[in-house]
Amino acid sequence: EVQLVESGGGLVQAGGSLRLSCIASRFTFSNVRMYWVRHFPEKEREGVACIGTDGSTNYADSVKGRFTISRDNTKNILYLEMNNLLPEDTAMYYCATDLWGGACSINRAARADYWGQGTQVTVSS
Repeated sequence: EVQLVESGGGLVQAGGSLRLSCIASRFTFSNVRMYWVRHFPEKEREGVACIGTDGSTNYADSVKGRFTISRDNTKNILYLEMNNLLPEDTAMYYCATDLWGGACSINRAARADYWGQGTQVTVSS
């Protein structure tokens, strides 16, 4: 069974930074594309960023230039570096995968098949 465990969330002031991590296990991490997805209260999930097995990345327009997704295939860890955080970034953040390889599309993020338990990010104004 796929296991994804996120960490790194917390409370930060606007303009601050956080780095989220997602430890992956029980599947071949280097062979699959990975996503970060966020869920706002009473709204649909929104794909934030994704990274393919070829290292290519895609981002939601709302986070371009502020967030950076990366992966360490030697440690099976997915990262999301978040800078210049805004109050509207407040959400539960999840890492996810569909276990497919190749390049990724941010439009597929919210439909991924496997999810972690999430980590809360709260940005105060």
